[in-house]
Amino acid sequence: MKRSGVAAVLSFLFSGLGQLYNGQIIKGLVVIFFTGVSLLFILLGGVFIYLWLKQSVTLEFLWLGGILFIAGVSAICIIGIYSIFDAYREAERQ
Repeated sequence: MKRSGVAAVLSFLFSGLGQLYNGQIIKGLVVIFFTGVSLLFILLGGVFIYLWLKQSVTLEFLWLGGILFIAGVSAICIIGIYSIFDAYREAERQ
């Protein structure tokens, strides 16, 4: 029997770890992949904004950077909340 609190805390620490703890390997790896993609969006958005602040690129980079950054942060929040609740719920079922 899996402990639901442990699964939720693991998913809070890093999205997908709770799914791995519950034995849902594929689901956990998918969640970890999309978390990584979201982190990449945040990083690229930050780089584009930084380049615009250094005045080495055009205004389009600021827009693109802002969109990437906001999309990445939004995705991280959504994936994180989903991962915590899913890990908790699945551990309760087992």
